[in-house]
Amino acid sequence: MSRPASGSFEIPVDVEARVDLHLHSNCSDGRLEPAAVIAAAEERGLKAVSLTDHDTVAGIHAAREAADSLALPFVPGIEFSAHDDVGSTHLLGYFIDPDHAELAACLEGAQESRVQRAAEMVEKLNRLGVGITLEEVKAHMSPTGLIARPHVAQALVNGGWVRNHGEAFDRFIAAGQPAYVPTQRISPADGIRLIHAAGGLAVLAHGGKSHGDEMIRQLVDEGLDGLETLHPDHGPFEVRRLRRLAAELDLLETGGSDWHGFREARRGQLGSQPVPYEWYERLRDAATRRAR
Repeated sequence: MSRPASGSFEIPVDVEARVDLHLHSNCSDGRLEPAAVIAAAEERGLKAVSLTDHDTVAGIHAAREAADSLALPFVPGIEFSAHDDVGSTHLLGYFIDPDHAELAACLEGAQESRVQRAAEMVEKLNRLGVGITLEEVKAHMSPTGLIARPHVAQALVNGGWVRNHGEAFDRFIAAGQPAYVPTQRISPADGIRLIHAAGGLAVLAHGGKSHGDEMIRQLVDEGLDGLETLHPDHGPFEVRRLRRLAAELDLLETGGSDWHGFREARRGQLGSQPVPYEWYERLRDAATRRAR
């Protein structure tokens, strides 16, 4: 399905027709409206894109309309935050139906969980002597009411507690730091099942450092369709390992910048990953086969 034609598992080179299959808008924790994300991608010269906001599909229709107006191939997507006893797993759902009823019900619960998570982070910060409030965090939440850690980070910046988002994460809210609160939502197995129920394909997001081979094999047993092999968090070692595993297990390969907008330094820049157009075509064709 995704075996490199050359037999090489290195980072692709000389990729002229690039795609970016991991983008965020202000419907979750990005900086731009969905249509503006699409416009930026077209201006960058990308040949296909996917909007993959965290735990919401609120931006899909606007993004699709903008992409259609530019004749830019578009993949309706989402990034699910799943959690089990092992830890956190992020799942990308591609070619999902954004109007799927069960998906909508799950996302409503996830949004409520995010508010509770933010409240617990604020409580931890207060115990550390950092005097921010949940209302100050909510002032930065997305137009759809979704709260993510960058909104907590912005409240810390505005309050003068840190200089920038990076410091907020490094000192307080990154995994392992004193104000971090893990996601407590659906299991990876349930996330994969839900993506499939909504007509989509389930791909492990940026798992190069967080998920070993056996963890990935377990996800494959639960129905995982692919691996995000190209991502700003992945160096050459992670790319080789994941690409080799994708070939061995006959998994799709995807990739993307995890772009959150201009002047957002925590993730990659738009189109930074050399993801070839052929990977989009394989993803599209696999989604078509699943729909039959």
